[in-house]
Amino acid sequence: MKKAADFLKRNKSAVIVLLLLIVLIVIAVSIGGGKAEYTSGSGISDYNKSDTELKLESILSNIVGVGRAEVMITEGSEGIEGVIIVCGGANNIMTRNDIIKAVTTLLNVKSNNIAIYAMNNQ
Repeated sequence: MKKAADFLKRNKSAVIVLLLLIVLIVIAVSIGGGKAEYTSGSGISDYNKSDTELKLESILSNIVGVGRAEVMITEGSEGIEGVIIVCGGANNIMTRNDIIKAVTTLLNVKSNNIAIYAMNNQ
């Protein structure tokens, strides 16, 4: 027991850093609960989409001018924090306004938390 106390006294800053790291990991894991998990790859399509994301993609794709749409929703401890939409009609201002109105209405999220980008035509 005395050896452990001596070790703690000598390495006080290292022990504090280690404890803070553990606390941060626990917080990150608890906040991340219930979110979609990433799989290998790096694209928006390369992770397990939630039902909400899939439904929103379907709704947006049916709006005139939007075209194919992909959606990613980020969530925090107090709900939805942001929405990213990649779609074919993103360059049209009227289409962008329709998308923003649909997403703010459906998800009750502020328009400044919505990002819309043009889809790459590959």
